[in-house]
Amino acid sequence: MLAYTVRRILVSIPVLIISTFVVFLVVINSGDPVANFATSRQPAPSKAAVAAFARHIHADQPVMERYWNWITGVLHGDFGPSVQANLNIGHDLFTRFKVTITLVAAAMILALILAVVFGVFSAIRQYSAADYTITFFGFLFLAMPVFWFAVLLKQAGIWFNQKTGSQFLGTIGEKSPYLEVDTTWNQFTDHVGHLILPTITLALVSFASWTRYTRASMLEVLNSDYVRLARAKGLRRGRVMTRHALRTALIPLATVTALDIAIILGGAVITETIFQWHGMGEMLVQAATTLDVYRTMAWLLLSAVVVIGFNLIADLLYAVLDPRIRYD
Repeated sequence: MLAYTVRRILVSIPVLIISTFVVFLVVINSGDPVANFATSRQPAPSKAAVAAFARHIHADQPVMERYWNWITGVLHGDFGPSVQANLNIGHDLFTRFKVTITLVAAAMILALILAVVFGVFSAIRQYSAADYTITFFGFLFLAMPVFWFAVLLKQAGIWFNQKTGSQFLGTIGEKSPYLEVDTTWNQFTDHVGHLILPTITLALVSFASWTRYTRASMLEVLNSDYVRLARAKGLRRGRVMTRHALRTALIPLATVTALDIAIILGGAVITETIFQWHGMGEMLVQAATTLDVYRTMAWLLLSAVVVIGFNLIADLLYAVLDPRIRYD
């Protein structure tokens, strides 16, 4: 297992380098931050100021030299200069990452729990009214745009707060700007209140698709020979479901979860924008708006590392869920 993990990490390094270089070419050709600096400032900057700005963001260097300086700087913790004065991209990135990973983790946990519960129940009750109901809502949520559902939930949260006379459901930001009584418990409940609506929004599409995968996988496993043999031996239904069927049925779900992490991160950009969270979503929007090359690359690099990491975790989970799989 350890040798396999090391091999996977080593293989991921050239993949990460090649992918970041391709993305770097796309990002630097998506706009001209120097021209944007020269035309967007009032009063108009002098030629000397424009030239100094170009040197500051390394726009006067060849492409290969810019990429080499950036990637070697990343290895030393330097993510490059930003178009915004006095902005440390590394500090900004990891500060926002803590905000986003909280939302993503909460959404994934909620989606996984609901997907397993409803997917297994739907498979066990195949062709029943409950199965058809779960299938209907699954397709409904899959067809529903995330941004529309986010706006709907935000308006519902505002209505709920007005009706109850409280501010429990936070609709703006990841926390309140101030608390009347700033205790640990108040901070916790305030954070949970702000987390509820964005978590439901982000978990929606994943829950719908993962439920369908779980149902299909569970149905296939329930009709397999070894499950029939376990039933024939007289094992309890609950033991057959949990010890034999469910573990194997979760393998496809682990794969889909790892592959969907990129979609979830993309959904986090929309969710954070609507609920005005100061996470990586806001960072990407600001970077794209201001043509901030190195800030955009920092976001994409960290996202790529997260996606590769989740794929590795999914591969390792196979051996845990299915004893027949070995990486020796």
